[in-house]
Amino acid sequence: MNKYKETRAVKIGGHNGIREILVGGKSPVTIQTMWKEGIADVVSDKDRLDSILRQINTLKSLGCDIIRFAVPDMESAKGLCAISSQTDVPLVADIHFDYRLALECLKGEVSAIRINPGNIGSVDRVKAVASACLDKGVAIRIGVNSGSLPKDLADAVDCQRLSRASALAKAAMREAEVFDSLSFRNVVVSMKSSDVQETIQANEAFASQSDIPLHIGVTEAGPLISGLVKSTLAFSHLLKEGIGSTIRVSLSSSPENEVLAAREILHECGLRQEGVTIVSCPRCGRLGFDVHSFVERWQNELYAIKKPLVIAVMGCVVNGPGEGRHADLGIAGGGGKVIIFKKGKLVRTVDEVDADREFRMELEALIREAV
Repeated sequence: MNKYKETRAVKIGGHNGIREILVGGKSPVTIQTMWKEGIADVVSDKDRLDSILRQINTLKSLGCDIIRFAVPDMESAKGLCAISSQTDVPLVADIHFDYRLALECLKGEVSAIRINPGNIGSVDRVKAVASACLDKGVAIRIGVNSGSLPKDLADAVDCQRLSRASALAKAAMREAEVFDSLSFRNVVVSMKSSDVQETIQANEAFASQSDIPLHIGVTEAGPLISGLVKSTLAFSHLLKEGIGSTIRVSLSSSPENEVLAAREILHECGLRQEGVTIVSCPRCGRLGFDVHSFVERWQNELYAIKKPLVIAVMGCVVNGPGEGRHADLGIAGGGGKVIIFKKGKLVRTVDEVDADREFRMELEALIREAV
C-alpha cells in the first residue's frame, strides 16, 4: 500500500479557451517542458510569434501538457502575454528576483506562475503575487532548487548540520505554509537537485508531510544520455511510490526530446497507455535498411498518433519480422528492397525508394482499422 497520502488536485488553465489540466488527486501524471529561447522580441516580430506557436502545437501533439517560459525582463513578460493569448496549451511564467514580472504576466492568459521564494524577496512580494493569482484563478508553483536555498538553511548544509535534501524539503514546507496562511491552495511544489538521491529524498520528505502535489525533476541533469539516466532513476523510484503529479525531464537538448523522454518514462512505469510505441533496432553489420534516418523522419509523426499502436523499424529482413512480430506494423529492408509486415506476417515487398509512401499507406489503413 502506498504510504504517502493522496494529494489535492490543482487546476492549471481552464479559462478563456485554455485547456484545463488537473495536477494531483486521481488525475494522470502530466508532462511539462521548458521553452529554450528568449521571447523578448515576440511582440514586434509576428513571424517569430507564429514560429513559436507552431512549435507549441508540435509539443502538444507529442504529449506535452504544460510549457514553462523563462521571464527575465518586462519585454519577455509582454511576449508571454502575446503567446498565451493565441494557444490553448497552459503556459507557466518562470519568475526570479522581480515579482513585478509575475504581475505583468497575469495581464495575459498564463495558467500558472512559478516563483522561487528564496530569491523573490520579502513575504509582502509573495503575498502580492498570491493575491493577483487568486483574483485570476491562476495556480502557483513554488520552485526550490539546491542552488537557491534560504541563507539559514544553506548555512546549516555548509556546516553539515542538515543534509541538502532535508534543507530542500524544509524550504519548500516553509514557503508552502505562507500560502496556507493566505488560504491559497492552488499550489504545486518542486524541489530539485542535480543529484538523483537528493531529489528522491527531498520529495519523499515533503510528501510525508503535505498533500500538495509535486512537480518532480532532476535539475541541470545534463546532456541527452546522462539526463535520461538521472531522470529515469529518480522518476521511476518516486512514481512507484506514488510521488509526482507532473514531471519534466530536464535535458541539454530540445523540448521535443524532453517531452518524448517523459512520455516514455511514464509509459514504462505503466502510467500512460495512449500513443505509439516505436520498436527499432540499434543496427549492426547485417544492416540492409537505414533505420536511423527512417526513425528520425517518422518519429514526431508517429508519436503524434494517440492510438496505442506498436511500430517496428528493423535493419534487416533476416530478423526484422521475427523480432518485430508483436508489432501492429513494421518495416525492414535489405538489398534495395523493403518489406512491410503486420504482426510478423509479410504484407508486401517494395523498392526502397518507395518505402515511405508504402509505409504511409499501411499506417493510414491501420489507424482507420483501429477506430
